[in-house]
Amino acid sequence: MSESRPGEARCPGASTREIIAADRGGAPAHILSESYRFLGNEDIPFTRYTSDAFFASEVEHMWMKTWQWACREEDIPEPGDYFVYDICERSVLVVRTSDGAIKAYPNACLHRGTQLKPSGSCGSSQQLRCPFHGFTWTLEGQLKEVPCQWDFPHVTSDNFCLPELRVDTWGGFVFINFDQNAGSLQDFLGVIPEHFASWKLEDKFVAMHVRKLLPANWKACIEAFLESFHVLETHPQGVATVGDANTQYDLYGDHVSRFVHLVGFPSPHIQEPRSEQQTLDALMAEGVVEGVYDDSSRLQVPKGGRAREVFADHLKKTLGEAFAKDFSALSVSETIDAIEYSLFPNTCLFPSLLFPMVYRFVPNGNDPDSTVFDLLYLQPLPDSGERPDPAEPVELGFDQSFHEVPGFDPGLATIYDQDTGNLIAQQRGFKSSMKAGETLGNYQEARVRQLHQTLDKYLNGGQTA
Repeated sequence: MSESRPGEARCPGASTREIIAADRGGAPAHILSESYRFLGNEDIPFTRYTSDAFFASEVEHMWMKTWQWACREEDIPEPGDYFVYDICERSVLVVRTSDGAIKAYPNACLHRGTQLKPSGSCGSSQQLRCPFHGFTWTLEGQLKEVPCQWDFPHVTSDNFCLPELRVDTWGGFVFINFDQNAGSLQDFLGVIPEHFASWKLEDKFVAMHVRKLLPANWKACIEAFLESFHVLETHPQGVATVGDANTQYDLYGDHVSRFVHLVGFPSPHIQEPRSEQQTLDALMAEGVVEGVYDDSSRLQVPKGGRAREVFADHLKKTLGEAFAKDFSALSVSETIDAIEYSLFPNTCLFPSLLFPMVYRFVPNGNDPDSTVFDLLYLQPLPDSGERPDPAEPVELGFDQSFHEVPGFDPGLATIYDQDTGNLIAQQRGFKSSMKAGETLGNYQEARVRQLHQTLDKYLNGGQTA
């Protein structure tokens, strides 16, 4: 028997696609489709995670050239509302103008450079006034006031407008780009608008926001969430109810990748047979979503039925009542599976009822050894259409647990603690290793390799999208 070519090997047994296709009602075509390609098997140097020089190159050639999510539109709903987005040592002032448009300016006064608004702040202001000497601009960036104008005959409304950054929106997210020559956000997003069309993220609100400091390079942090290979060792409590080695990985162009991670189907690592009822009982006992598990009535898998289908029906009913929404049109996979899309360089989006999350990983200032992790829960708007105020971020330090977040599901808090708990050991290992780099799996870690290959295109000046 001949060996398969690199990248062709798959976990023995039923594939994710086959399992989802067998669900009652099937699934949308884009979930059942596969889009993988072999990207090579060379080691990834550890210095990419530790070197100050490499980090500086990332800032200059990638962070200053790529589209990045700065805030949600609901953060600046009214004219005069502003939000400060900080990336590395740069600060951006995103504002809602008088006519409702969104503009983004470098957060620096044109007089002597003072920030117009404090880093990390948000609020409302009908003008943009420097707190140092009082130079003032309109929300549209036009010069409005120059103190002691007689001393500045060389400053005019024509030559002292606030410079504008590229800004665009999708799904309720506001994206900025420092590069005036960058391609469009639409092209950058690739398949995401098509695959998320029915989710209408613009019609959701931020119901929970956790911001945690992580003790590792930003790439290592997002990579911890790009594969399911770690589940067996890091999350052993979950192998009875989730796939891992049979997770599907898809690559779309340079900027987008995806995994489809099964829920309600045991890990291929479990050798002993398990009944559908055992799987369902384990799912319900986990209490993945607060209020879904009810001790008073044990759900039953009908003869010939599947735990996935029963759990999905229960979830649609329970959350439908909680949100006064009809989720009956969702497929089983869209309801319970962890379907995660990554958008280069630092964002993860989930089109799933059970996992309504969005992740963002931003370098902590200019420190290659630490990262700011934003975790948002996006929930459907009430039928009234009134948008609740976005949840205030709950700030967690390096050593704080997700269990400290009010209202956070305990089971998920444990999972996130396990995920982030690996990172300090990994960052230290990068620096301790006598081996020059990490060796990746050809399939299960393909999304990690894609991240680095796309990054290299920016660093080498070849990425313009």
